[in-house]
Amino acid sequence: MTTKLKNASNLSESAQVDQQSVQPFTRSQKVYVQGSRPDIRVPMREITLDVTPTDFGGEINAPVTVYDTSGPYTDPNVVIDVRKGLGDVRSAWIEDRGDTERLAGLSSNFGQQRLADPELTKLRFAHVNNPRRAKAGANVSQMHYARKGIITAEMEYVAIRENMKLQEARAAGLLKQQHAGHSFGASIPKEITPEFVREEIARGRAIIPANINHVELEPMIIGRNFLVKINGNIGNSALGSSIEEEVAKLTWGIRWGSDTVMDLSTGKHIHETREWIIRNSPVPIGTVPIYQALEKVNGVAEDLTWELFRDTLIEQAEQGVDYFTIHAGVLLRYVPLTAKRVTGIVSRGGSIMAKWCLAHHKENFLYTHFDEICEIMKAYDVSFSLGDGLRPGRLPTPTTKPSSANWRPSAS
Repeated sequence: MTTKLKNASNLSESAQVDQQSVQPFTRSQKVYVQGSRPDIRVPMREITLDVTPTDFGGEINAPVTVYDTSGPYTDPNVVIDVRKGLGDVRSAWIEDRGDTERLAGLSSNFGQQRLADPELTKLRFAHVNNPRRAKAGANVSQMHYARKGIITAEMEYVAIRENMKLQEARAAGLLKQQHAGHSFGASIPKEITPEFVREEIARGRAIIPANINHVELEPMIIGRNFLVKINGNIGNSALGSSIEEEVAKLTWGIRWGSDTVMDLSTGKHIHETREWIIRNSPVPIGTVPIYQALEKVNGVAEDLTWELFRDTLIEQAEQGVDYFTIHAGVLLRYVPLTAKRVTGIVSRGGSIMAKWCLAHHKENFLYTHFDEICEIMKAYDVSFSLGDGLRPGRLPTPTTKPSSANWRPSAS
């Protein structure tokens, strides 16, 4: 991709993918495992192994199947065009459930303002559908389905993905011996089934971050009884970076194994940048909404309001953000506990909310309006990442009273 955005450039016409980031991996191929319906095709990577030298001419080794986060970018049969975004994976699954509706347009005030600004035409992603939202009274979260006993297509998808064709390897005698190890309380079956996925989600021990407006997503699961997942952070700042560069960061991040990506942009055109990222992302995208809300008030934390933050949540949910980091545990009464710390509050989100609480001498509005936040989240199936806003920042500040105090409201 080009490294700088020219003022005269129209991204919907000129944006290009970084060709180095979409080259196929050597000695391997992209394979797909079919699910119970034709549109459940789970990607994996099959690595070719060398022949093991022996005294009798060599031993042939079967290919090894591994987890693959790179999406269609490393599939030689897919033509990548970042101007159009990735293909639709989930729309049919969402429509079949019959509990969502297509809105007539964006419902956030900020989103409407950005759409009406002619100066942003050259930056705007050209192919944007009107967002979906849960029908009145409906809950479209994966946890809701799981607790109703429903196995969704997303649950089946991640079950297949977590298994990585191990059943075939076991049947072929390739997994004859395994060290006992130590479970540390985990309960991982030899085969991950869709029912096991449903049970873990219903118990609150796992999540599938899958906003109903992120239809390009290849579903994945995070939980103690599943494979370890890695997050990668990207995002522009006031110092620089362009929309094209952020999409390039995304493609490189997932190429090297990012299971999720957080867009932590704090610079110009956050809304437009995020749209390009989501439309070109096969992995869940997370944000810290208070960062964008702060930019909307020109960096003055005291000017933040619940109404502004609420509109930001809806704006991002309608774009397809899969999970929000929200610092609801930073309560007014806990802020003085950090006064004697050498480094104070090191969490950016935590410091923003602490400054607001002290300036107004009021309780954190993320805490007082938490029930309303939950209503928004369940209408779009956005997952929570509860921000550790009072975490310790250095060795002389261990896990002490402020950080443990922050955990209590977050846990409740």
